[in-house]
Amino acid sequence: MNSFKYPNIESERIRCGLSQEELIKRLNYKERKTYYNWLFSGNIPTTVLIDMANLFDCSVDYLLGRSSARKFAVVISDDMSLT
Repeated sequence: MNSFKYPNIESERIRCGLSQEELIKRLNYKERKTYYNWLFSGNIPTTVLIDMANLFDCSVDYLLGRSSARKFAVVISDDMSLT
């Protein structure tokens, strides 16, 4: 069992078939140590979270465990009147 602060990040990396080194390179970082620091401390720059969400095609809220849904659903009503 790991002690990652945000385990969905690691789960998404694995789901996408990326090694830790590949993910770090795609995020324009050089050291795998940086990734470990993010996972254990939870101190992930906002820009990195957004890049991860785009790369994994999920929401930042999902990555942070604030939502159990990978993506937000968009609901469009048939009745768009303002009355």
